[in-house]
Amino acid sequence: MSTARSRREFLTASALGGLALPAAARASVDAPKPAPPATAPVPAAGAPVLRKRTLGKTGLEVTEVAFGCMITSDQSVIERAADLGVNLFDTARVYQGGNNERLVGAALKGRRDKVHISTKTVGGTKAEALGHLEESLRQLGTDHVDIWYLHGKSSAAGLTDDLLDAQRTAKEQGKIRFAGVSCHSGHAEVVPAAIEKKLDVVLLTYNFTMGDRNDALMQSLHDAGLGVVAMKVMAGGRGPDAAAAREKLAAQGGMLSALKWSLRKPFVHATIPSTTDMAQLDENLRAMAEPWTKEDEQRLVARREQIRPDDCSMCGRCEGACPKGLPVADVLRYLTYADGYGHFALGREHFLALPAALRDVRCGDCAACAVRCPEGVEVARRVGRAQSLFA
Repeated sequence: MSTARSRREFLTASALGGLALPAAARASVDAPKPAPPATAPVPAAGAPVLRKRTLGKTGLEVTEVAFGCMITSDQSVIERAADLGVNLFDTARVYQGGNNERLVGAALKGRRDKVHISTKTVGGTKAEALGHLEESLRQLGTDHVDIWYLHGKSSAAGLTDDLLDAQRTAKEQGKIRFAGVSCHSGHAEVVPAAIEKKLDVVLLTYNFTMGDRNDALMQSLHDAGLGVVAMKVMAGGRGPDAAAAREKLAAQGGMLSALKWSLRKPFVHATIPSTTDMAQLDENLRAMAEPWTKEDEQRLVARREQIRPDDCSMCGRCEGACPKGLPVADVLRYLTYADGYGHFALGREHFLALPAALRDVRCGDCAACAVRCPEGVEVARRVGRAQSLFA
């Protein structure tokens, strides 16, 4: 795909003006009902505007901008977000070596009845997943979580009967309220499977680099009554590798524009941008008060061209395959954790979990890369950076 064509598709996908209204509430699978217009309470002086959408048939009313806790290390940021009215906090058993859940639990202590918590398991069996859940509950200091995701599934095969039975068992025991799946890539397989398996919530990648190519899939989730939560909404836009560029972009409103882009469509019920400090929190919350504008669109078109060689949008459309078996898209995602989020440890942890034979692959050993990105990512250079950084 040419850069010009990609830009035209992006402009077409971004042409809709105005901030999207909340999603349909409690619509049935067979006959989804349109949502009534949103009514936002008048905030107190200096308080942020908080808008909520209904998370599919769960009935949970969640703030459009929720809180992605994955790389948060400052407990006070989570506390302040909850006190301001943000009511969905997302973590996982594997984040920060298991320490993130402990941080989230401490921050939300005394606030549990005012917030919803989601966490995840990478367990491969029912017993392993349920064991993870018990540890999650202990670390979070709660007797239940509101959403429990099967984490990082990239194909329908990942939604095994064993893992789905784990979710059913956890529901029956009152330890989870709703069952979900998260997917970084493989949307075309995972989304229909989630609908077929009657899951409650899907957490998936959605940001301005993707244009409208996954909109129909996300609309199908909304129409089927599943909750839709968008992650990776900043397109790897926050990290020290490009700190100066990020600060310039933020000053121009670009980071805010990226978040507003993901909120334009009513099939997105909530977003979970990673948030590490008070300034980012304040910036994120502004997305609920400010409409999507032509200026936002122009900023992101320029930003997309700037990051095109480096940013993998996890679209799953890689052309070709590594002859040595390297999972190229996954490695690029690990690099995003380091370069985009500023979380080297998380990226390296994932990289080192690869089999030894794959960790030892070096792109420099090949005369030419067999993998090509239709969006223009310089695959060999970026994977080579991941190998030098993590190995």
